[in-house]
Amino acid sequence: MLEFDLEAGEHVVAEAGAMAWMDPCIDVLTSTRGGLLKALKRQVLAGESLFQNTYTARGAGSLTLAPGAAGDVIALPLDGELLLERGAYLAHAGEIDIDAKWGGFKGLLAEGLFLLHAQGRGDLFFDSYGRIEVLDVDGEVTVDNGFAVAWEPSLSYRLTRARKIRSFLFADQLLMRFSGRGRLWVQNRSTPGFANWVHPFRRVQSRKDGD
Repeated sequence: MLEFDLEAGEHVVAEAGAMAWMDPCIDVLTSTRGGLLKALKRQVLAGESLFQNTYTARGAGSLTLAPGAAGDVIALPLDGELLLERGAYLAHAGEIDIDAKWGGFKGLLAEGLFLLHAQGRGDLFFDSYGRIEVLDVDGEVTVDNGFAVAWEPSLSYRLTRARKIRSFLFADQLLMRFSGRGRLWVQNRSTPGFANWVHPFRRVQSRKDGD
């Protein structure tokens, strides 16, 4: 959970549906934040909500947000830029712009062509599926696709396929090779991995002979 203690006049912007509870002195304004075209870009290209909510306190009060996935919430003082995977953004306070960013054709092999681009100054909050580890990269590090959550733009990455025995067993495994110098946030759970684990237990509709 992410809890804010707001003074009169302070405000927080969050993804639609993230609010768990709040005091009655807090007003909510739902908007596309940046216009309809920009909101559609975030939704269609980067998998975010079309609308965002701005919570403004008329007096001292609290606001509590809850992420969709079970995991950590990271509070990052931002003064510059950060790249995030689809669905990682939760909220922000301050002058921060959230937009979709072209990830290059290498995104065709991964989870999507577009990333989220956070730019500005303020407090940025993003969430993960599972626990977050922060890696201080100075050179190169390899991360299994689906575990990277966010990284500083000073890091570049390329996608490759695994070439060991696991690649033979799971031919769709992709690796993200980050290089440069900067921070990288990774999660210890993978949504594609969880989906693969759940798949054998899914309900399958039986079909009668002759149907």
